[in-house]
Amino acid sequence: MTLDLPQSILFCCDHNAVRSPMAEGLMKKFYGTDTYVQSAGVIADMDIDGFSIAVCGELGIELSRHKSRSFAEMHKLGDELSSFDLIVALSPASQIEAEKITNFYDLKIEYWPIFDPTSMEEDREKKLIAYRGPYWNNLNSELKLKILQTECTGGSNDSWACSLAGGWLDIGRSGA
Repeated sequence: MTLDLPQSILFCCDHNAVRSPMAEGLMKKFYGTDTYVQSAGVIADMDIDGFSIAVCGELGIELSRHKSRSFAEMHKLGDELSSFDLIVALSPASQIEAEKITNFYDLKIEYWPIFDPTSMEEDREKKLIAYRGPYWNNLNSELKLKILQTECTGGSNDSWACSLAGGWLDIGRSGA
C-alpha cells in the first residue's frame, strides 16, 4: 500500500500537554521521519501531563522530554503555521486559533474532536483508561471514527489516515 503522507502535519489542542503531544507521538511512532510532525497549543501554560507520559510509554512512545509550546512560541522560533501542509485541531479553541492565524493561507485545517481526559475520574486506573480511550482502547473513539468516515470510505483506503486509524484499531484489539 502506497501512503500519501502530507510532508508536514501539526497537531494542536488547548495547552499542548495531553492530546496534541500524544497524537504527535503516535504519528511519529507509526511513520518515523516520513513526515515532519509537531504539536502546539493555543497557550503553553502547563508541563506535559504525567498520565500522557505513562499511557504513551505503554506503546514505547517517549513523551517525558516534550516541552509544551504555543502557537506564539512557534512563531518566535520561526516555525510558522502556514508552513504545514495539514493542521489537525483536537479542540474547538485550537481550531478557532489555527483558522484565525492562517486566515490568509491556502491551508488544510481539520477538526478531530477529542475529549480532554484530564477531568475524568479520580482513581488512577480509571484515569489511565480515560487517557487510553481516545487513542487506542476505545474502538469507537471520535478520532478513529473521524478518520474512517472521512478518509477510508469510497475505496480510498490508501491514505495515511486510514493506515493510522488501522494502527490504532490493531493496537486496541491487542489490548495495549
